[in-house]
Amino acid sequence: MIDWKKEAEKYKDDYLSDLKALVAIDSARDVEHATDEFPLGPGPAKALNQFLEFGNRDGFTTHNIDNIVGYIEYGTGEDYFAVLGHADTVPAGKGWDTNPFELTEKDGKVFGRGTSDDKGPALAAYYGLKMLKDNGIMPNLKIRLVIGTDEETNWTCMKRYFEVEPAPKIGFSPDAEFPLINGEKGNVTFETKFAGSDKEGENTLLSFKSGLKENMVPREAEVEIKTDDADFISTKFEEYLLDVPVTGDYENTPEGIKLEMIGKAAHGMEPKNGINAGTYMATFLKQFNFDEAGKNFIAFIADKLHDDSRAVNLGLQFTDDIMGDLTMNVGIMDYTQADGGMVNTNFRYPKGIEPAKIDEQLKNNAAYYGGSVEMDPDFMVPHFVDPSDPLVTTLMDIYKEQTGQEGAEPEIVGGGTYARMMKRGVAFGALFPGAEDTMHQANESQRVSDLLLAMSIYGQSLYNLTK
Repeated sequence: MIDWKKEAEKYKDDYLSDLKALVAIDSARDVEHATDEFPLGPGPAKALNQFLEFGNRDGFTTHNIDNIVGYIEYGTGEDYFAVLGHADTVPAGKGWDTNPFELTEKDGKVFGRGTSDDKGPALAAYYGLKMLKDNGIMPNLKIRLVIGTDEETNWTCMKRYFEVEPAPKIGFSPDAEFPLINGEKGNVTFETKFAGSDKEGENTLLSFKSGLKENMVPREAEVEIKTDDADFISTKFEEYLLDVPVTGDYENTPEGIKLEMIGKAAHGMEPKNGINAGTYMATFLKQFNFDEAGKNFIAFIADKLHDDSRAVNLGLQFTDDIMGDLTMNVGIMDYTQADGGMVNTNFRYPKGIEPAKIDEQLKNNAAYYGGSVEMDPDFMVPHFVDPSDPLVTTLMDIYKEQTGQEGAEPEIVGGGTYARMMKRGVAFGALFPGAEDTMHQANESQRVSDLLLAMSIYGQSLYNLTK
């Protein structure tokens, strides 16, 4: 019988070397530099091909589909067990203590963009598969590690994969947390748009910028204001900062004043874990008299969205006994006087409420401020696998055996993973209970010991489920 933990330790140096190569690639979606060859930009494709190069090096069958998704395969047969991971990341953003694209090991952790989401865990799953091959174990059910490159945005990769490849019968995604996630909330995004204006006021909002992605709590916010009261605004700004959990700075400009605010980034599935610099900025600005267009943009954010992750002020507070609360993340706020603005809101919703209801309430609220709402038609419905399913019970038994956490139970979360692409799919690791969650944040990291334990768990899981 294989000692999975000892096997994982043997791979530590090789694993970290491969992770270093992956982290060195900036694989955030980059449509600005997209080409026919690289539909999502060169970075995501480079990271995908790095994964496939590992597979080729180690003697697996590999296949690249359109430079947006690919797979590493072991075994034979028509049906297969799937492990769905991704090589893309959210943008690095600011606030790092290390280079986000240089794997840095300190205090038992590895730091770098993707170490936790999802290069580190997906690579751990790859090494779990490699354990089987290196030990001469041939599965009775073919195994595919499928690597996507657009998980953080539109899932273009997996949609394409499922168009051209047969669907797996069963599988998991190493892109969340342990012990196991058997349910994921629905996911829908809206843009609330506001008109610009050439009319000026006592103060005129020239620009407002905050946020990088719909599924990230914005860390920074920056505004430029045309005003004759820069000194008064700066004094009020200093007073405001004394009472809120954000920091900030300002500088006078030829037209008035520029304000900057810094909060805390976090994954958008639970906005309470972050501090939204954009909504705090809007709340500060609301006390001043602005031009009508700027006033509407600011007031909508301050009145209806600030510090309200459960969307109470929109009339959307909702909880399901099994799947929990509806949550809202205000991911992007962008405005210029000439062009107007947009506020991006991302909702994670449980069963029992539909996107149409969210759309209706958002439109009713935005109309008062002159805003128009557009719903992204490409939304995701809630996903649930019964906890008595053998997939769930087998993986839970392995987790308990390897961790000693006999009281562990499967969970339901607001995050969305590729697991929902499979009827019998669950999210399985690699963040352990009690470990700091740094996904989508500056200084993203994961404990090396946890990644090796995840590798061990993945190796045994693939063995048990395909023997």
